[in-house]
Amino acid sequence: MLLALDIGNTNITLGLYDGETLGPRWRMATNLERMPDEYGLQILGLIRHGCCDADQLTGVCIASVVPPLTPRLVQACRDYLGQEPLVVDAGVRTGVRIRYENPRSVGADRIVDAAAVQHLYGGPACVVDFGTGTTFDAISAEGDYLGGAIAPGIGIAAEALFSRAAKLPRVDLTRPPSAIGRNTTHALQSGLLFGYVGLVEGMVARFRIELGPQMKVIATGGLAEIIARETDVLEIIAPWLTLDGLRIIWEMNR
Repeated sequence: MLLALDIGNTNITLGLYDGETLGPRWRMATNLERMPDEYGLQILGLIRHGCCDADQLTGVCIASVVPPLTPRLVQACRDYLGQEPLVVDAGVRTGVRIRYENPRSVGADRIVDAAAVQHLYGGPACVVDFGTGTTFDAISAEGDYLGGAIAPGIGIAAEALFSRAAKLPRVDLTRPPSAIGRNTTHALQSGLLFGYVGLVEGMVARFRIELGPQMKVIATGGLAEIIARETDVLEIIAPWLTLDGLRIIWEMNR
């Protein structure tokens, strides 16, 4: 059984694979103050809650965009799971050729997503990842990672708005009754939800011009399903795409 770990700036996503089948999966808050022992106990508890035992693990694969946390999670896996994790980094086989000007500056999660798309869906493709940032990644017909675009995530945009405007209340990211808000809450919800839908549709259209009409659009991340309900440009909803990519890369490097 494989444990896949995606360490993001806001959340750490975990999933257990039995072969190619994704079983229990979880999201927990990224906390820069937490020590290896704390992470180890929390991960061990989640695995046990999923009716599994750490002794059943055959490996751990990690992608991280939070460098200070990477060694802590590695240590937690060693001490509490008895596993030496495979960390996706330079030197790890991914099957993805990186056409970025500086390949080392590409986040590991974006390369892992590209590996998953290459194996599961094929290119050309645009991956829209709704995380701390909203990222758009371009994968060629040959499976190469070409580059992409990065925009602030919905959560970051909302937090900036609430913190800088004293009279604007915090609101849930839910669909308002109409695009024209009749009160401040609905106006904020409209701007956040429909505004980001417009961002996604516009960026996808631009990527399609460059990648061609056969481009697939794959959405992932915690907010993918919420945005997908408001637009038809997101053709494939794969909320656990990064975990799938970690499984694929683990198999390549065994």
